[in-house]
Amino acid sequence: MTAALATVTLTTTVDSPIGPLTLTSQDGCLTGLHMTGEAHSPRHRADWVEDRGPFGLVAAQLAAYFAGELTEFDVPLHMVGTDFQRRVWQGLCQIPFGETWSYVELAGKVGNIKACRAVGLANGRNPISIIVPCHRVIGADGTLTGYGGGLDRKAWLLGHERRVRANLTAR
Repeated sequence: MTAALATVTLTTTVDSPIGPLTLTSQDGCLTGLHMTGEAHSPRHRADWVEDRGPFGLVAAQLAAYFAGELTEFDVPLHMVGTDFQRRVWQGLCQIPFGETWSYVELAGKVGNIKACRAVGLANGRNPISIIVPCHRVIGADGTLTGYGGGLDRKAWLLGHERRVRANLTAR
C-alpha cells in the first residue's frame, strides 16, 4: 500500500504598479495570482513553502505586461473550480487585450446568455487575476462593476491595456 504524496504549494510575492501580487504554484503550474486585500484571496497557510525560484517565468511575464511589452501570457495554469467556473475562466481568456466584454457577452460565449449572475460569481472567484483577465468584464451599460481587487485596480488595468494597445496600433 502506498501513501499519496501531498502536493506542495509554493508561494512568493512580486511587486507591481498595483501593489504586491501573491503567486502560488503546484507541480510547476500557477494556481493563484492574488492582490493584497482581494475579496476572495486565500489566506497564507502554514504548509505553503516560500520559494521564488519556480516563479521566474511568471514574474518576467508580469513585469513585461506592466512595462507594456506583453499582451498575452504564456504560463502553465492549474485552476481548481467547478466545470462552469472553468468554462467562464476559459471565456475570460478569449477577451482580447485592451477590450472589454459585458457579463451578458461573456455569458453568451460560455453558452448561456441567461446566466449573467452565475458568470459574475464565477468571474469573482477567478484564482488567477490579471493573467486570466477578469478585469476585462464590465457592466452592460459600460460601467466598471465589481472587482475582487477593487475598482481602482480594475480601472488602472483597463487604462493600462488601452494605452498599450493604442501605442501598438500607432506603430
